[in-house]
Amino acid sequence: MKSPLCPEMETWLRGFNEVLAELERAGFVDTPETAREGLARLSAGLISDSPDLARVTDAFAEGPAGPIPLRIYQPEPDLPGPLLVYLHGGGHMAGSVEVYDPICRKLALATGRTVVSVDYRLAPEHPWPAGLDDAEATLRQLFALLDARGIGYRRRLALAGDSGGGAMTATLAHRLQADPDIDIEQQLLIYPSLDYTMRHASIEENGRGYLLHASKMRWYFDQYFQGGEDRRAASPLYMQFTPDLPATLLVTAGYDPLRDEGFAYLKRLAEAGVAHRHLHFSDQMHAFLNMEDLTGDACREVYRVAGEFLRT
Repeated sequence: MKSPLCPEMETWLRGFNEVLAELERAGFVDTPETAREGLARLSAGLISDSPDLARVTDAFAEGPAGPIPLRIYQPEPDLPGPLLVYLHGGGHMAGSVEVYDPICRKLALATGRTVVSVDYRLAPEHPWPAGLDDAEATLRQLFALLDARGIGYRRRLALAGDSGGGAMTATLAHRLQADPDIDIEQQLLIYPSLDYTMRHASIEENGRGYLLHASKMRWYFDQYFQGGEDRRAASPLYMQFTPDLPATLLVTAGYDPLRDEGFAYLKRLAEAGVAHRHLHFSDQMHAFLNMEDLTGDACREVYRVAGEFLRT
């Protein structure tokens, strides 16, 4: 039997769905701008705690189409630690370094790592694979960039991302698993999008009424894939699984349309002999990390377990 939704989330969701129904009756049509504003408002309104950090620095990497904005979080500047590159969520269309600033601050504190948040290009203005290219370009010049800025670090690298950023994280882990120049030791996937074909049962089960609607996912993916790309081949779930993949911590939520593809990805990791850990919240839904004022216990557990995982 399915666990009840978190009570605080259920109360908030009731009001959210009422407003959404009114907008639909009025003929509201989403645009990339409204999607971006919506995620920014959601996060700003429901993450009231943004902890101070010893040092936060804005920087740029050189990208294939121009500078890539970065934000670098150092929890202990005088004690160089390993690195964590973070790719924010937002369906490849929304989100930014600024929106995810409090989340990256907490990851830096929880893990003791220098976190590098990447403001990659977004669809529809920059469809697949622009964002991925920006993220890979950042990885390839990361050590040189930190050296040039005098930022100390230990030469150990992990990737992390949520939702669409989780898809990008996993894609890069697969793409680079045999690359001698980039050694990704660990990946943290927070309710990631792993199957662009949208074939799993949880999409039907949770695809209406729980913030992330199946219809909106299709719209996101149509904006992202504009060139007739093979969406199955672009999905991390169907990429090559070998023991060279990084150790993985994967977070799922019971009321998330993406839940089952996370389960399927874990199964493939196990079959390939990849070290992995699963953190499941049966009473949460997609994007709960962006709603911390309602989901504090779950968020604290994510940061705690991520800290354990990424400090090893």
